[in-house]
Amino acid sequence: MTLRTGHIGLNVTDLDRSLAFYRDVLGFGVLGEGKEEGRRYAFLGSLSGDGRPVVTLWQQAGTPYDKGRAGLHHLALEVDTIEQVKEYETALRGYGVDFAYDGVVAHREGSASGGIFFHDPDGTRLEIYAPSGAEEATAPVTAAPTCGFF
Repeated sequence: MTLRTGHIGLNVTDLDRSLAFYRDVLGFGVLGEGKEEGRRYAFLGSLSGDGRPVVTLWQQAGTPYDKGRAGLHHLALEVDTIEQVKEYETALRGYGVDFAYDGVVAHREGSASGGIFFHDPDGTRLEIYAPSGAEEATAPVTAAPTCGFF
């Protein structure tokens, strides 16, 4: 028996704001939504894929993400190429997203993999990366993996 990640559930403070970000900027499709007051949520995934949720948003947080609390460290999303990472970077910059580092960075010095690191509207730490193509990018942290302490 092998476990696989099914979907990631994120608590958010404002579903409408988070839904706009994950749908309009990151490109997730809305697979299902609960609109009952006090029980709002959205299942997000690929509309052209298998119909399985990738991310679920639950409007039940009273405060933004706190990196000092136990729980989710960051959500990493993989694409095929560094060019796709850069396309997301452009869209995210247009949206005014807060980035942890400037541009594409390597996961560690000399690594082929790398990506961009940023925060969603509630401050949840996110990463979009490609498994190769970042050979020329520098790593902003030499003593630990880039994704570890942003």
